[in-house]
Amino acid sequence: MRFLCLPGAYGSSDKFQVQLAPILKELTDDGSASFYFIHGPCKAVPPKGFEDFFGKPPYHRFIEPDKDVARTSEDDLLTRIRNFPECETAEDTMRELMSEGVATAHRSTDRAIKYVADIMAKRGPFDGIIGYSEGATVAATMLLYEQRRFKRSGTIPMFKYAIFFAGWPPVDPKSHHLVLADESEERIECRSLHIVGSLDPYIDGSMALYNVCDADTAYLFDHSKGHTLPRDKGTIKELGDVIRDAIADMEDEGIL
Repeated sequence: MRFLCLPGAYGSSDKFQVQLAPILKELTDDGSASFYFIHGPCKAVPPKGFEDFFGKPPYHRFIEPDKDVARTSEDDLLTRIRNFPECETAEDTMRELMSEGVATAHRSTDRAIKYVADIMAKRGPFDGIIGYSEGATVAATMLLYEQRRFKRSGTIPMFKYAIFFAGWPPVDPKSHHLVLADESEERIECRSLHIVGSLDPYIDGSMALYNVCDADTAYLFDHSKGHTLPRDKGTIKELGDVIRDAIADMEDEGIL
């Protein structure tokens, strides 16, 4: 299985490859998978005080506020998450976060979709997609984009499997609003693996993403840590087995 890999905001393709190194080794040593890494088209500046957290530059992101409507740094959603709300449901949390003062990103979202679609056309085909944090949101958005295009024109989606490390629910490719499970009956139909950390301060975002995926084919895996990528040997082996089992099932079903 060949994966397209999308890092989180303020990351890069090189950094993401280092972050995923243990799972890469687990799945390449036995020939289960190969990986192609990209990063977002927007150059980024980490929030003040967080420069060391994201390592050395360059920094990238997939979606940024439209420059003509972002008046201050607090209009940027990625700045606001430092004070992440806690509400009764994951969907309520996402609505509260987006309720006021967030700059729109309509043009940037359209560019991100086109950017990833161009890479798929030029560097594909890919069997699966992997996203971490912001990259997971963009990956989910692309799955929704492909799914709607198939229903509209019959173009068969490229991705058969998605692996999400943390992340938030997809952005509607047309309206650019977050797609939430209690507001829409639409579900991401692609088989998916959701790797979350129960200590992640943004866990509600991960659960809102899980909730908008098909319950029959979405697998939830808790590594019991924070907003990080698992690296310990036991967890990596267990994850590898989950992914290999999914690949085998798809082969048996004729999906791959």
